[in-house]
Amino acid sequence: MHKCKWIVITGGVLSGLGKGIVSASIGRLLSSKYNVVPVKCDGYLNIDPGTMNPIEHGEVFVLEDGGEVDMDFGHYERFLNKNCKFGWNLTSGKIFKHVIDKERKGEFLGKTVQMIPHVTDEIKTRLKNISSDEKADIMLVEIGGTVGDIENMLFIEACRQLRGEVGRGNIMYIHLTLVPILGVVGEEKTKPTQQSVSMLQQRGIQPDAIIGRSSRPLPDHVKNKIALFASIYPEEVISDPDIKSVYELPLIFEKERLLDVISKKLELYLTSDLKKWGSLVKNIKDPKDEIKVLICGKYTKLHDSYVSVEEALVHAGAHNNCKVNVEYLETTDIETGKLKVKDALKGVDGIIVPGGFGSRGVEGKIEVIKYARKNNLPFLGLCYGLQLAVAEYARNVCGLKDAISTEIKKTKHPVVDILPDQKGITEKGGTMRLGGYDALLNKKSNVAKLYDSDKVSERHRHRYEVNPEYHDILQTNGLVLSGMSPDSRLVEFIELEKHSFFVATQAHPELKSRLERPAPLFMGFVKACKK
Repeated sequence: MHKCKWIVITGGVLSGLGKGIVSASIGRLLSSKYNVVPVKCDGYLNIDPGTMNPIEHGEVFVLEDGGEVDMDFGHYERFLNKNCKFGWNLTSGKIFKHVIDKERKGEFLGKTVQMIPHVTDEIKTRLKNISSDEKADIMLVEIGGTVGDIENMLFIEACRQLRGEVGRGNIMYIHLTLVPILGVVGEEKTKPTQQSVSMLQQRGIQPDAIIGRSSRPLPDHVKNKIALFASIYPEEVISDPDIKSVYELPLIFEKERLLDVISKKLELYLTSDLKKWGSLVKNIKDPKDEIKVLICGKYTKLHDSYVSVEEALVHAGAHNNCKVNVEYLETTDIETGKLKVKDALKGVDGIIVPGGFGSRGVEGKIEVIKYARKNNLPFLGLCYGLQLAVAEYARNVCGLKDAISTEIKKTKHPVVDILPDQKGITEKGGTMRLGGYDALLNKKSNVAKLYDSDKVSERHRHRYEVNPEYHDILQTNGLVLSGMSPDSRLVEFIELEKHSFFVATQAHPELKSRLERPAPLFMGFVKACKK
C-alpha cells in the first residue's frame, strides 16, 4: 500500500457549518510543500449530484474530466490550485452500485454480502487506490453531513477501520462543531460540541483536534472546557469565527497554529507560504473601489446555485482591488411586467446571465441582454447566457423575429438547437457535453487578448449549441464568433466590437477560476465594470 498521511474531517451538531471550506483551508496550508489529494464522501444514493436541483443541493461542480461532483470540490480547486477528479467524490450510490454489481457477477463466491465488511472494504479500497494512483503525500478525506446521520455511518466506520491499517501515527481526525452564542446570555455554549464529540467517540473515533465554528474567536476558557470534555489539549481546539471572506480562513488557521497540531500528530515538518494569498485577502477585505453586478438567473432563491460565478467575481475583484457587490434579478418579474428593465438595471455596472435550464424567465433575460447591448452596459454570458444573447441578436439585429432555442419551443428560426448526437437520449446524467474542451480563438478578438492566447480550454455542461445554419447570418450582421471548436462547427465564444464589454461563452470559465489565478473573462468583465 502506498505510504502517505491521512486527515479525516467530520462534522457535528448541524450541517452547513462549512466543512468544505475548512477542508480546503487545511489543504491550502499543507499544499505549499506536499501533494494533498482531497476526497469527499457523500451519503446520498445519487451516483453524482448531476440530476439534483441546485435549489436543493447547491451548485453542481463540473470537473476537467467531465465528472459532476459536490460543490465542495469547487472550494478544493480554488484553494489548492489543482484539478480534482471524478473518482475523488465517493457517494453511497457509487459504492452500493459497485458492491451490488460484484454480487450479481458472483465475485463474493457465495458469501452473504453485508454492510460490514463488504461495503466498508469497498470504501477503504477506493481511498487507498486514490492515494496510490495520485502518489499522495497527504490524503484529505471530508465526510459529508454530521455524525449521527444514518447515511454517512459506513464512511465513518471505514475511516475508523483505516487507522488500524495505516497506523496511528499516520492518520488524524479533525472534528468541526458548532459553538453557539446564546443572545440572551451572550456566552458560548459548549454542550452541543460535547454531545457531538461523544457521538463520534461512540463510533470509535477519538478526535485529535476540534475546530469550533462560532460567531467570534473562542476565548481560552471555552477552549479549555472543550478540551477537557473531548480528552485533548487546549491548543488542539481551533477557532473558526465568522469572517468577511472565506479566503481568510487559512490565515486564521495559521494564526491558531493548526499546522503545529498537525505536524505533531502526523510527524511532519510543515510550513505555509501565504504571502501572496494574504495580500489578495487584504484587497478583498479593504478594497479601493466598488462595483455593482447583477446576476440574472433562474435559481435566485439559493445563491449557492451560482457560488462559482460569485467566487470568480471575488477573484477578479481582488486582482483589481475592487469589491464586487452582487445582486440577483428574478427575470420573471420583467416578463410579467412587474418590473421594467430600465428600473431593474438602475445603478448597475454590469450584468451576468449564467448557466441554467428551462424556459422560466427566458424572455426577461433576453430583454436584459438587449438593454445591455444597446446601452453599452458590460455583459458577460455563460453557457445559457451565450445562447440567449444569440437569440436576442438574431431577433433584434438580424430580423429573425421568433428566433429562440428549441429547448424553449419549436420555432421557424432555431438559432440554438440540441446537439445532433444528443437527440433521442432520454436518460439524464452523463448525456451532456461535460468537462474540458478546446477552442480556437480569433487572434484579433477581445477574447484572445483576455486569454493572451489563440487556443484555450474551458469546462462545459450543456446539450444545446448555436445552430451552424445561422453562423453566416449572425456574422454578416456584426456578431463576432470569436472562438470556435477545433472543427469550426461549434460556437464557443461571441463578442461585439465597439462595446464596453459584450462577451459570452458556451463554457463555464467560472469553474476554473482561482484566487491566485482568476478567470480571464471575469478579469476583463470586472475591469470594464470599473470603467
